[in-house]
Amino acid sequence: MARAQALHILVQTREEADAIKQQLGKGAKFGDLARKHSLCPSGKKGGDLGEFRRGQMVPAFDKVVFGKPTLEVHGPVKTKFGWHLIKTLSRG
Repeated sequence: MARAQALHILVQTREEADAIKQQLGKGAKFGDLARKHSLCPSGKKGGDLGEFRRGQMVPAFDKVVFGKPTLEVHGPVKTKFGWHLIKTLSRG
């Protein structure tokens, strides 16, 4: 079963996600922005979701984590929880 480790930032609106992504593009640290803005409890850990298997997250999230290049910020991605910026650290 495929496994991955990822970070994410969860916010309410696409506009918030776009603004945070711009800050990341200017060199802001993902973990710092996750701690400041993320609505998910993982925000306290810099957005770290730990290791998980394919199918444990909602489909739109899984699609990014298991299908897009690692170590890049992807999103905004819309799910039932809100808007995510996702950075996959490893996959195997």
